[in-house]
Amino acid sequence: MKEIYVNLKRFEVSRDLGGLCPTNHPTQWIQEVIADSIEMGLGKKDQLLLVYLLPEGLIPTAVNELKRHPENEISMIAIGCQSVHWDDIRLDGNFGAFTSSLPATSAKALGSTWAIIGHSEERRAKYQIIKTYDPKIETDKAKASLAAHSVDHLIEKEVKCALQANLNVLLCVGESAQERGEGSFEEQKPRIEEVLKSQLTSALGDTQKYMNGRKVVIGYEPIWAIGPGKTPPGETYISFVSAYIKEVLYSDLGISCSVVYGGGLKEENAAMIAGIKTIDGGLVALTRFTGEIGFDVAGLKGIIDKYLA
Repeated sequence: MKEIYVNLKRFEVSRDLGGLCPTNHPTQWIQEVIADSIEMGLGKKDQLLLVYLLPEGLIPTAVNELKRHPENEISMIAIGCQSVHWDDIRLDGNFGAFTSSLPATSAKALGSTWAIIGHSEERRAKYQIIKTYDPKIETDKAKASLAAHSVDHLIEKEVKCALQANLNVLLCVGESAQERGEGSFEEQKPRIEEVLKSQLTSALGDTQKYMNGRKVVIGYEPIWAIGPGKTPPGETYISFVSAYIKEVLYSDLGISCSVVYGGGLKEENAAMIAGIKTIDGGLVALTRFTGEIGFDVAGLKGIIDKYLA
């Protein structure tokens, strides 16, 4: 089974307002995206799981569109949210002090079955809060390490809340340019391993007892390579990292999880990524990177077809 995750960031906002939705009716647009996905047969590919990770405002429309179609046409499509809060609603506890946050139980109630947690943008936002309190984390290695561990601790709480709310989790991990450091690849390897091992063991330390049939998938993000003008990692680099992630999961945590490439799956790299034995899929954000950048289902199908071929 191969797994493709589509992270549609800022598609609840039209282009006129600075977002990425090509129309002024984002809910109608996501309805069409789901309908087109089904029409193109993406919901009944036995060898493929397709998960759309959506802003909160688009989740109900996407879920309702799925419900309009026969089960055999949608069985391999799922809807997820973009992270959850590190605390949750409880019958015998707090029911409402979550203004501006999305508790896992709320995400589940909206129809999500997945949550992407620990994405580099989410980690950066948490890091910025700590930096506001103590700017020295930018220059003091000990403080930078403590800040990273603090972010990992919050990510761990989010993972547990998601699993306890019966959500599957796509957990993102990855090293920054600063963490990777200078030197040759061989010199960088120990530093890369240190970062990944810390993120994995911090977020998933005792996760086994919370899984109960839910899935945890690891999305590897080479943070240093994400963005315009950056050079993405090659096959050797991704092979090393994905194999190491699986080794840590098995040896240190006693679990086996799929690992997908989170640095941007595109038509240009789909065949290369598919050829890496320790990679089980990828994360898509956009399908057009020139002219008017954006996303369309035809482009997604092109990526999937190249990957599966």
